[in-house]
Amino acid sequence: MNKLEKNQNYTNQTFEDIKHIDEYGIEYWYARELMPVLQYAKWENFKKVIEKAMIACENSEISVKDCFLDIRKPIISGKGKEEFIEDYKLTRYACYLIAQNGDSRKKVISLAQTYFAIQTRKQEIIEKEYTSLTEDEKRFYQRNLTRKGNYSLNKTAKKAGVKNFDKFHNSGYKGLYNGETADDIAKRKGLRYRENILDNMGSDELIANLFRISQTEQKLKKDNIQTEKEANETHYNIGKNIREVIAKNGGTMPEDLPTPKKSLKQLEKEKKKELAN
Repeated sequence: MNKLEKNQNYTNQTFEDIKHIDEYGIEYWYARELMPVLQYAKWENFKKVIEKAMIACENSEISVKDCFLDIRKPIISGKGKEEFIEDYKLTRYACYLIAQNGDSRKKVISLAQTYFAIQTRKQEIIEKEYTSLTEDEKRFYQRNLTRKGNYSLNKTAKKAGVKNFDKFHNSGYKGLYNGETADDIAKRKGLRYRENILDNMGSDELIANLFRISQTEQKLKKDNIQTEKEANETHYNIGKNIREVIAKNGGTMPEDLPTPKKSLKQLEKEKKKELAN
């Protein structure tokens, strides 16, 4: 066991903490963030493991480019100049292959192999089944992701200094919904008092909000936000940026998406009633 590993208590949460989610709800990891977790101190050494994993990917007849997306990240050098460093956006399968080709003497490598193997299989099943889901089933699935996402975001926001969580979340909604707060959205949808707006969104609208949630959490962590004002501004800007992307791609604005006839709470009650009968 090396010096770095002695004081580390690795669990599945270790890999969950560095996981990212894109606008389509797809999970991914950055190689530069995975490297220290797998106890590699130098990029040159970790790059060799990545290259072995790429060969394994190619041999399995799966697109290497789809699993190992080559990207460049801007950093500020010691001299104050902007430089770009090599990185990879990795799928779960890519992480699994990297773990398979890592130093097996490290306990964290064994944990990574198990974690990514199980999660890869779960995702294969989820992706296969998701396409066959009804719209309401997709809503339940995306709602579950937003619930988990908000829970994680709230913990990160609290560390960033947020105390007024209503204001914090409204900042994100205002950015994404062109100035609308949660109450404004609820009124537009014709909801009852205190009825959850996320329970009254279609799957596409939920996906847009999931992206807002995940990107805000990443930004708070990456920029090491320490004040409530900065956190609120960050949430607003992320929401606004997502809105601009939707507009640029010719998509439908979230406030223009149809509100489902029944809330998820209503559907849950109906399902329970059916089972009871």
